Amino acid sequence: MSILTEKFKTKHDTAPFSQIKNEDYIPAFDAAIQKTKAEVDAIVDNPEEATFDNTIAAMSYSGQTLDRLSSIFFNLHSAETNDELEKIAQDVAPKLSALGNDITLNFDLFKRVKAVYDQKDQLTLTAEQTTLLEKSYKDFVRNGALLNDEQKEQLRAIDAELSLLKLKFGENVLAETNAYQLLVTEEKDLAGLPEGAIEAAHALAKANEKEGWLFTLDFPSYLPFVTYADNRELRREITLAAGRKAFQDNEYNNVENVLKIVKLRFERAKLLGYATHADFVLAERMAQNPTKVTEFLNDLLGKAKPAAQREFTELSAFAKKLDGIEQLEKWDGAYYAEKLKQERFNLDDEKLKPYFKLENVLHGAFEVAHRLFGINFKEVKDIETYHEEVQTFEVTKDNGDLVAIFYADFFPRKGKRNGAWMTSFKPQYVQDGKQERPHVSIVCNFTRPTATKPSLLTFQEVTTLFHEFGHALHGMLADTIYPTLSGTSVYWDFVELPSQVMENWCYEKEALELFAKHYETGEVIPMELVEKIRESASFLEGMATMRQLSFGLLDMGWHGQNPSAIADLKTFEDEQFASTKLYPDVKENAMSTAFSHIFNGGYSSGYYSYKWAEVLDADAFDYFKQNGIFNTEIAHKFQDNILSKGGTEHPMLLYKRFRGQEPSVEPLLKRAGLLK
Repeated sequence: MSILTEKFKTKHDTAPFSQIKNEDYIPAFDAAIQKTKAEVDAIVDNPEEATFDNTIAAMSYSGQTLDRLSSIFFNLHSAETNDELEKIAQDVAPKLSALGNDITLNFDLFKRVKAVYDQKDQLTLTAEQTTLLEKSYKDFVRNGALLNDEQKEQLRAIDAELSLLKLKFGENVLAETNAYQLLVTEEKDLAGLPEGAIEAAHALAKANEKEGWLFTLDFPSYLPFVTYADNRELRREITLAAGRKAFQDNEYNNVENVLKIVKLRFERAKLLGYATHADFVLAERMAQNPTKVTEFLNDLLGKAKPAAQREFTELSAFAKKLDGIEQLEKWDGAYYAEKLKQERFNLDDEKLKPYFKLENVLHGAFEVAHRLFGINFKEVKDIETYHEEVQTFEVTKDNGDLVAIFYADFFPRKGKRNGAWMTSFKPQYVQDGKQERPHVSIVCNFTRPTATKPSLLTFQEVTTLFHEFGHALHGMLADTIYPTLSGTSVYWDFVELPSQVMENWCYEKEALELFAKHYETGEVIPMELVEKIRESASFLEGMATMRQLSFGLLDMGWHGQNPSAIADLKTFEDEQFASTKLYPDVKENAMSTAFSHIFNGGYSSGYYSYKWAEVLDADAFDYFKQNGIFNTEIAHKFQDNILSKGGTEHPMLLYKRFRGQEPSVEPLLKRAGLLK
């Protein structure tokens, strides 16, 4: 037996990271896959007539050893990977894909599920049980249960190939990110850069045994450079490097991977009876179909485009007036936007950062959660982590009952992918009368502390922390019976509501006073700065909205039609971006080859959901604003109807129960300054 397939003998059943060796994974996966198969066989071979408990519930609880192992392995593969883990992932991914097919294409198992489904109107089921039954039946049908044997084999082959292509895509992006370095050796080329960014670059150069200042494509390094560096040529160089990730003539090129992925997804959808991959995906989303998504995106585009074009003209004129720039390019956007913001609001991130020490912001998020939901966070040192920088917290109610274990991993390092995300090491559920509490993690890439300064966050990093913490609350406050419906196991265009709604507290005086304190003096952030943060929240929002809509439209372009005729990735991208284009195109850059959300994450045909969820979050926060941002009655309604319910009922039902009405787009347009 492996440590990874036994019940953990640790505090709160947490993952025993120090005892896990890389060579343990493959034998553990093989054993856990066999155990899952045995659990499924026991359901199939049960001589008793199929019932909800012995079939549907039993399936929901099956595979827990494998799920636990997968969550540990793939979380480390994202946050702490190395060549060995990447090889193991290549070995394991097809095995997991094959197991998924073994289960969903098991006709005898499907017959039992169908037998229960066919009598659902006669059964006395709770809302959660009804959802689980319908989801179980649909999962089989959507994964080929009604196909003939030949079609099932085709599906297996497609799924196995897709699992490897997606892995390869992600590994190529990470390799390209790690491969690029911009070494600055002349101090004059640092002009404009904040002191903290210069110090961090010097420390990075030293760590890499180089003289000078080292900048990379990791966001805490890349973003300050393109935002503040006066040297336009160097801004151009690093921007082009970011834009050509996995679009170069080398072993990490993702062009073929993208074309193969979209074509295989289309084939799979057709095999299952859907017109396109987007039709397949959206059948299980609030948006329902590609037409509705495209209408939603184009409707918002119609409202945002005039503002975006006005803003771009204004930004171009500002750059020309300031520096004689004749044509605003992609490497100029962040730089002149920051300059214009400073001129208009006398506000820049460097003025704000001293008020946003990471530890203070984190405890601010904790305090907001305490005031809203009555939960407490206590840092503990006796829970193992996968890296020394990861912090662990026990989350409890006021009466001391455990709510969750919370992990926080904040800084970039080699082997950790870019971006920020929430994940879990164990879901919440109830089994045999025992309440199992979740183990939830947020992973970010924030600016590291330096020799002279703690980690000071940009305001964007503050909102990122609150965003991921909102996802974490969705996981931590889960209160469902079945693990497959718990926490963030909801429709993908609903999953961003809890995260995006939390960002709103970052703009509110009452919340900022809790944590925005100068790291040296302890002075609370001056209220005029708070006002400027609020005023600047919709600064260039038309351009920002149009950028996000362009990603959603690109996603629908790849997945909402037959992609078989797409011969050239770059030409196709240009066509998709035609309605949202502001900057001149850069021929050696492509978006899709590093668009991990849709080609390596779970957002294929779902990128629109960020904007969809913005409609929900603006409407939800408007409800708080009308009644007080720490109104516990509304917070409890949000917890009881959204956060705790997971995927137990249709999200629109849950939302209306919380809000008392369907969401309105007006609060979003008002917040973004897009209402005429």
